[in-house]
Amino acid sequence: MPEVLTGDIYRFEDMLSHHERDILLRVREFLRSQVVPIANEFWRREEFPVELVKGFADLGIAGLAYDEVPGLRPSSLLSGFLAMEMARADPSMATFFGVHTGLAMGSIAACGSTGQRERWLPPMSRMEQIGAFALTEPQGGSDVAGGLRTTARRVGDTWFLDGAKRWIGNATFADLVVVWARDVEDGHVKGFVVERGTPGFTATKIRNKMALRSVQNADIVLDGCRVPEDNRLQKARSFRDTAGILRRTRSGVAWQAVGVMLAAYEIALDYAKEREQFGGPIGRFQLVQDLLVRMLGNTTSCLGMVVRLAQLQDEGTYRDEHSALAKAYCTTRMREVVGWARELLAGNGIVLDYDIGRFVADAEALYSYEGTREINTLIVGRAITGLSAFV
Repeated sequence: MPEVLTGDIYRFEDMLSHHERDILLRVREFLRSQVVPIANEFWRREEFPVELVKGFADLGIAGLAYDEVPGLRPSSLLSGFLAMEMARADPSMATFFGVHTGLAMGSIAACGSTGQRERWLPPMSRMEQIGAFALTEPQGGSDVAGGLRTTARRVGDTWFLDGAKRWIGNATFADLVVVWARDVEDGHVKGFVVERGTPGFTATKIRNKMALRSVQNADIVLDGCRVPEDNRLQKARSFRDTAGILRRTRSGVAWQAVGVMLAAYEIALDYAKEREQFGGPIGRFQLVQDLLVRMLGNTTSCLGMVVRLAQLQDEGTYRDEHSALAKAYCTTRMREVVGWARELLAGNGIVLDYDIGRFVADAEALYSYEGTREINTLIVGRAITGLSAFV
């Protein structure tokens, strides 16, 4: 029987339907038995465990959210719990899965024509084709909306893409990469599906990362990359469409942050019960219990926030500021939690053997991607004041 979530003290998981909970428990067991035992080793080697892709595919969860894929469409609550559960096991695997299903498949689902959705989403849902999402550039991160430098030039029925992308997860082995480029003719940002082996496309693995080391991030160079008009996402007409994708996936990062907090809390709690000093387990000391309760408080408040966010998503009433606030707040609280867990484990907290060191490092990446705390703060600030502080 899969383990229970000791950090879900208010039992938010009980809000799932029986069918959804069965899916979650099946995923939890897969992660516990297949991912957790190898996570540290692949993280240490900066390698991705490609042999796990089939296992993820067999779970049947990659295409649940998309109409072109047969099956029961899940609630946003289930999607959130799945993202949380993956991050609880390994943030690298959560990022791999989120890039594939949220950013890549999400771009095709939202911005592709009917034919494009039918062409790409079913094999992607079976994970026969893996996707990536190329937006960030070497000189463009937070300002990418107005500063996107990658260009697209149309000649007949062929587009030529020129430019560079950076930090593109899955890109070293992806079959399909959704590339965002500015049309030189009208100045608008458009989306293009670049297939593996396309001339003019080069992806080089980024090495020496301190976080999410199993994720295969890449620097991409586009040098006259030829893409047919059939591979241009037909409903991606401006950066507003790109932003719509990010709004949906940003909430997933907030869920991932909760998963990291849960993992850190559970590691610290187990350690406090087992580690003995001064004649007994350290969990009996007041200051240790204070750390644990602060960790649990952060985790519980953030879990409550993302659960409500999922409800707003299912109601169709959530807005940019809802996702932005959740991402900014949850990742900030996550940083505190992993720091307290590392503190509780003392010297043992800095070696991979005790797991928490990996979560401390990976938390830094979650804190930054899908919009920094500062950018998300300005999104919320604009919404609540009616005044833009963007420069």
